[in-house]
Amino acid sequence: METEKRNQIAAEILSNPRNQQEEIQALQDTLYVLGGKWKLPIINSICNGNKRFRDIERSIPGITTRMLSKELKEMTANQLIKRTVIDDTPVSIEYTSTDYCRSFGDIILEMIKWGKQHRQKLKEG
Repeated sequence: METEKRNQIAAEILSNPRNQQEEIQALQDTLYVLGGKWKLPIINSICNGNKRFRDIERSIPGITTRMLSKELKEMTANQLIKRTVIDDTPVSIEYTSTDYCRSFGDIILEMIKWGKQHRQKLKEG
């Protein structure tokens, strides 16, 4: 049943006849927007309720202030997160995920699932 469902999903996504160049371009676009060491952990942090820069930074071991700033700017440009300036005293900035970002939540869950299975498979030898 699982294979049949996977084949049905593939048929809906992939062109017929297959266009390998288009498929590779789509994969490259996805990796460009979501790839790298930090983007998915940043999205995970924001989706877990961390909205302020320092909270996001503290929740991700190893990320530098400079790298977080760079990634947040790229993710805002790609419409994955929204940057909101709150005009209080002092001014504060909050980051939230967009509907567009949440549209690949199922992909992230599948990646977490696969990563857990992979780690277990390596432990089993």
